[in-house]
Amino acid sequence: MTGRTLARSLTAAGLMAAGAIAVVFVRAGRAAPDLPTAEVTRGEFVDYVELRGDIRAGASVVLSAPMQSGELQIVKLAKSGTPVKPGDLVVEFDTTTVSRTVQEKRSELRQAEAEIEQARGQAAIVDEQNRTAVLKARYDVDRAKLDVAQRDVIARLDYEKAKLALADAEQRLREAGEKARADRAAAGSDVASRQRKRGKVQADLDRAERSLAALRLNAPAPGIVSIMPNFRAGGPFGGEQEFREGDRAWSGANIVELPDTATLHLTARLDESDRGRVKTGQRATVRIDAVPDSEFTASVQDISVLARVDFSSGWPPPRNFDLKLALPDADPRVKPGMSATARIAVGSLPNVLLVPAEAVFVVAGRPTVFRQVRSDFEPVTVTVARRGRDQIALASGVSPGDRISLKKPAEKKQESSTP
Repeated sequence: MTGRTLARSLTAAGLMAAGAIAVVFVRAGRAAPDLPTAEVTRGEFVDYVELRGDIRAGASVVLSAPMQSGELQIVKLAKSGTPVKPGDLVVEFDTTTVSRTVQEKRSELRQAEAEIEQARGQAAIVDEQNRTAVLKARYDVDRAKLDVAQRDVIARLDYEKAKLALADAEQRLREAGEKARADRAAAGSDVASRQRKRGKVQADLDRAERSLAALRLNAPAPGIVSIMPNFRAGGPFGGEQEFREGDRAWSGANIVELPDTATLHLTARLDESDRGRVKTGQRATVRIDAVPDSEFTASVQDISVLARVDFSSGWPPPRNFDLKLALPDADPRVKPGMSATARIAVGSLPNVLLVPAEAVFVVAGRPTVFRQVRSDFEPVTVTVARRGRDQIALASGVSPGDRISLKKPAEKKQESSTP
């Protein structure tokens, strides 16, 4: 081989080596795809059932407008959400008409009592007069008897006159006694009649005073004010409005509900597919939308025996069970009607590989993750131990510390090689 040929061969080999080195450097320096990743960890896998529901009270007291007072105007009304103690004023109605009635009945009662006293006084005067008349008639009889007793010393004509005078005196005594008894009975009947009148007025007054007291609705137990809807308020196209100060309430209208804060619980609907995994007594964590800075511990208190068809969730309608979660340590900020999310722990696996649920894909019919290897992602077939809403437990395929993609990488194009 000549020197020129050798030089050419060395030059070509150098160029090929430089090209190979350049390809290696280009591949090594190529940036990794811009995909979100997560680290594979090892720990306990906890499976959850997540539910949405509302906070409700197990016991409550409803304050209603009086039944016998007709329509009433609300002049005072506690604000919705206000905590109250027993005896606190919650609702007050206009008392003008009923107060006037109470004053009128009290005046009638005083008049009736005065009439009774007047009748008793008049009866006492008449009774005294009759008693005097009876005493005088008895005195006349006694004197006439003395005249009759002198028949041996007086003339026969005077004796006959004395007998007639005695008979007249006895008759006047009987008449005086009858009149006294009749007047006494009439006076007693008059007083009794006036007492019955007074009793009727007293009953009317008691009724009016009860009606007046019923116009102030006080809290019989501790609770939180929840204003009830006024079915007469709002237009034909508007929703129901709550009662407000100035509204008129009909007889027996429910104005305010006072839920007992000690009986607050979460009610939710449990899907039929999850019914077998949820049991009473299981622990749950509750997050309330209106109290975002706190997390509450609850437990499954009750699950309905029968499922109900939910026609509000599309077609075909699903069947759900009513579920109740007890909240033993409710925050004072928690009020009935608030929306909340509950997560019930229904199972666990210790010491397993944990990856986010969105990191596992199905490739060629097999569960696959895309593990990051330097600047690239390679597909790795994994074995799923259990699936959860947020996490998946893996039995094999990756190792703790591996980083896997949360999105499926785009398929690579076949690189063309230049001879």
